[in-house]
This record gives sequence, C-alpha cells and structure tokens, in this order.
Amino acid sequence: MPEFSFSNIKKLYQQLSKPTAVDLWFLYLIVSLCICYRSLSLVFSSSSAMAVVATSFFSGERIVVLLFISRVLFSAPLSLFYEGLAISLLGFFALFVEISAENSNSLSRFKTRVRRFVVPGVFSGEIRVFSVGGPGASSGILLGAVTLPTVMLSRLIQLLRALPSPDIGPEEFGYLKVQYWAISTSCFSVLVFLCLVLWHSANNTTSLRLHSVRDAKFSLFIIVFYAAVCSISLATNAHSGLSVALKLLWVLCHGFAAVRLIQHILHTFPSCASIGEALLVTAGLVLYFGDMLAYTLAKVDGYLMPSEFDSVQYKSKRTEISTIIQGMLLGLLLFPIFFKFVLKIWGDFASSTNSEARAAEERTVKGIDRSLVFYISLAITLILIVPTWMQFVQDFDLHPFLWVFVFMFTEPLKRLPLCIYWVGVISVSVLRFYNISKNSKIERILLRKYYHLMAVLMFLPGLIFQPNFLDLAFGAALAVFLALEIIRVWRIWPLGQLVNQFMNAFTDHRDSDLLIVSHFSLLLGCALPKWMSSGFNDRPLTPFAGILSLGIGDTMASIVGHKYGVLRWSKSGKKTVEGTAAGITSVLAACSVLLPLLASTGFILSQGDLVESNVHYMNNTASTRLQEQHWLSLLIAVTLSGLLEAYTAQLDNAFIPLVFYSLLCL
Repeated sequence: MPEFSFSNIKKLYQQLSKPTAVDLWFLYLIVSLCICYRSLSLVFSSSSAMAVVATSFFSGERIVVLLFISRVLFSAPLSLFYEGLAISLLGFFALFVEISAENSNSLSRFKTRVRRFVVPGVFSGEIRVFSVGGPGASSGILLGAVTLPTVMLSRLIQLLRALPSPDIGPEEFGYLKVQYWAISTSCFSVLVFLCLVLWHSANNTTSLRLHSVRDAKFSLFIIVFYAAVCSISLATNAHSGLSVALKLLWVLCHGFAAVRLIQHILHTFPSCASIGEALLVTAGLVLYFGDMLAYTLAKVDGYLMPSEFDSVQYKSKRTEISTIIQGMLLGLLLFPIFFKFVLKIWGDFASSTNSEARAAEERTVKGIDRSLVFYISLAITLILIVPTWMQFVQDFDLHPFLWVFVFMFTEPLKRLPLCIYWVGVISVSVLRFYNISKNSKIERILLRKYYHLMAVLMFLPGLIFQPNFLDLAFGAALAVFLALEIIRVWRIWPLGQLVNQFMNAFTDHRDSDLLIVSHFSLLLGCALPKWMSSGFNDRPLTPFAGILSLGIGDTMASIVGHKYGVLRWSKSGKKTVEGTAAGITSVLAACSVLLPLLASTGFILSQGDLVESNVHYMNNTASTRLQEQHWLSLLIAVTLSGLLEAYTAQLDNAFIPLVFYSLLCL
C-alpha cells in the first residue's frame, strides 16, 4: 500500500484549492437564487392565494433540481452530447408533467403519501392547513424522474476520464451507456404514462379540452425528439443495423416494464410513497432486474441473442461479491411471487387429500401450516435456487455461501473484529434507543437521527479499512431487512407480530403500517454510493457520499434546526436556514478531516478494486484528477445537497445521497 508524507498531504490541499470559472459561476448562481427565493417567500406570505402560486411555480425543490442538472450538464464533454440533451428533455418534460399534475386531480387515482403545508390567512392571520396527495406540490415527479439518469450521466463522465486506463475498455463504457439509456427511457416512459392519465381526465372535462390538445401537441413533440436522440446515440459506433435495433428493443422493454411496475407499486402499497419516490424505486428496480437478465443471457452463449449484441451489450466486469448481492436481493424481491405460487399449490393439495377441504384450506392460509410453507419456501429460495443462479453466471468453485465463509476468514484478524464491533454497536444502540423511544417525549424524527450517527460509527471504519468486506456486509444487512419486512407484512408466525411491534417504535410520518421504508432508505443511502463507486473511481469522496450527507449533514441540520432554528426557508415548511447552514458546515468540516486521513492511509490510491499493477498509473494521474475536485467544487456539491434537504418533501434518505454522489463524480 503506498505511503503519503505530510508534504504530499500539503500538496494535495494546494491542488484541491484551485477554483475554475464554472465553479465560481455556479456558486454565484446558487447564492443569487437562494436570496431571490427567500425574498419571494416573504413577499408572497401576505396572501394565501399568492402563497400557493409562489409555492407552485417558485418551488425551491425545483430550483435546486434544475441547478443540479445544470451542474452535471456543464461538466459533460462533447462526446456525451446526446446523453446530455436527453437529460435536458427529460427534465423539461418532467417539469411540465409535474405542473400539469398540480392543476389536475387526475393522479388522485394513485393513493400516494399526503403532505401537509401551512399558509397564513389573508385578513385574520389565521393558519390554514392544506393537504396535498399525489397531485400537488408533493408529487416529486421532477426529482424522481431525473435523479437516477443524472447519476448515470455523472458516472459516464467519470468513466470517460478513465478510458486511457488499462482497467476500462470501450466495451464496459458502451455497456454503461446502454444502461443509461435504459434507465432514462424507463423514467421517460413513466412520464408518458402520467401524461396519458392527465389527457384522459382532461378529455372528460369540456373546459380543459382545448388546453389538453395544446399540451398533447407539445408532449408529442418532446416524445418524438427524445426518441430521435436516443436512436442516434445508440446508433453511434454500432456494428450493424441489427445491433442498433436490438439495443432499441432492449431499452424499450425497460420502458414498458417501468410503466407496469409503477402501477403495481402504487396500487399494492397505497399511501406509502409519493409518485416521485415510486418513480425512483421503479427505475432502480427495472435497471437492476434488467442487468440480472442481461448477465444471465450473456451466459447462454448466443442461443437467445446474436453474438454481436452480446459483445456490445453484456460485457461488464463482475466480482463475486456483486453477484452474491444481486442474487440475494433480487431473489428476496421475487420470493413473494414464488411463495404465493407454492401456497396455492399447497392449498390445492391439502383440499384434495382432506375430506374437510374448507378447514384444511383455512388452516393453510392462516395457521401454522402457512408459516411452515413460508420458511421452507424461503430456505429453498436462498439455499438452492439463488445459489444455483450465482454459480451459473459467475462460475464459483464452491457454493456461494461457502465462498462467503472462506472470504471472511481470508483476513480473520481484520474482519472478525470488525464484525464483533458491528454487533456491539447495533446491540447497544438498538436497546438504548428502543427504550428511549417508548418512554421519552423527544420527537420521533429527531430521535431517529441518532441512528444516522450510528451509521457513521459503523460504516466509516469498514469503508476505510475493509471496503470490499463492507460491500458484502451492506448486502447481507439489506437482505436481512427485506426478509424481516416480508415476515412483518405477511404476519408470519411466530416472528411477524414481534417484528411489527418492534419496528413501530422507530417509525415516523413517512412510514405506514403496510410498509416501513425508513430503515431501508438509510441503509441504501449509505450503500448505493459505495456500490456504484466499485471499479474505476478517481474521486476519493464518492464512496462516502451517503455517510457524509445522511450521517453527518442531515443529522446536524435536524438537530441544530430543531434547537436553534429561527429563520425558515419558507412559510410552508419546517426547515430552517440555521439547520441548513449547520449541515453544510459539518459536511465540509468532515471532508477536511477525511481527505488527509484517506491520503495517509493510502485509500485514495488503493480504492476501487485497483490491482497492484495499476498503482503506478493511478499515481501519475491522481494528482491531475484531484485538481478538478477542489474545495470550491466540493462546496457546490455540499451546498446543493444541503439545499435539496431543506426544500424537498420527498424521502431525503433516498435522494440526497444520490445527488451528492453524482456531484462528487464530476
């Protein structure tokens, strides 16, 4: 592992302090827009009607999202012109759909989570409370539609810088490019579906028909333009017309799957998420399932797909850890379908072999038999079906679970103490905070911020000293959460009721009895930046995006804002200027401590699965790459993430780490 002297650390700081004109322009633009929005909020606060209009068209969330998109677009090279143009079209179309949804009740058919905001009265000064469901200010359509495609574009920009590297080839870059278009088309297809819902409602209302025709023409133009841009981009550097056609078909299948999946999510889990949050989850799941399908088809050796499409579409470097994580998570997500199928077969079998068919069916559905079927089905899925797929696609020499056991004991003096440390932190924290949550009068949302601090204590040592092992630990923890949530939702005896009672002690207004998402979002918010930083990564802070933004920034913003906050960003929200400033300052302070620590431990050169033969290459290029990630650029990333936390009504644990990661990649 390379060593760094104090002189090199000083040189690193000097390199990180060189601003560019783009960074200065963005910093000036951010400050100006914050001042303008604060002034507009004060001006419009005297009238409830004007306040609603101001909240609708001068939304701070929209301004921050547009700044976020602009920052990424300004960093994109000319070779990614079509991808940047697609992001612009996607953002413009999403903004159009979100504003149209606010002026219509068409999306009320989707029972989304309700947000309440406060507006002062016109004459009496009384406080009026408005509830907004799917349509309205809390839909989050713009933020949900552009987040993951913009993250993928940032990753493309980062990977493009590495093309001279021996680790990155044109095949892997082409695969990531197809993934970008897959997730972008997924989000765009959902927007088209929402537009169709709005048009159908408008056509049933005579007063809105003319307006609907005009909107339909505009939307049709955006759709045709986006399709043309996508086709041209995929046709670039294509081997043949058949390859282009298959790529377009692959991308289009993602779009159809996304439309079907978001309908299923919104109807199966009513009042559990906004449309923007459902769109984020939908796009992520479709991309993850599509990646698994592509990975599986690549192993079929051309029986289902032509070999030329296989060479362009599916070549991507995989590790055993990533395959194990993907198999476990997707296996658990698909398990409810498998369990319903097994339960139906078991019920039919019990009914046909028992004279008391009705009693047997009732016992199967609600009794102990149902629990036994569940646990047996879960064991078959995790021990037999999922490992079989892993061995098929990755060519494990032994059973994947045995591989995990061998991997843990490869460095037992480092990994076993880390596991003991994690178990100790979890045990002490959960028992302590569970008792506090039952007896204390502290607000639930503030109490749960201590779990964010616990995430810093748990994940930071593992990320610095055992990053690969932390990847596996993230996947194992998320798999346990998924299994326990399935048991809780299905009320599986004997753990279902116990898990439900325990989890209810940590819920807040964003959770429902049907689905508890807070713990998922916190874990995924910390894990996704680390998983996405695997492979080539010339930005040392990107794996820490979730820990910094949630564990430090969000926590300090909530604590300081709750205790000392006076100036509110808007009359309709609870977020304060003092809390946002504290969050931004704390993240910058943490980065000032973390960067020299990473340099002194050699993390900057050893991260990202780089082999020893490539250390010399990274040593020659690291200083040049780190010059771009100077402190002013970091300030812009932290500020935009902090402002998003202040203004958004969406699930901040899910969006803020992704936005922060995307900005750190530039």
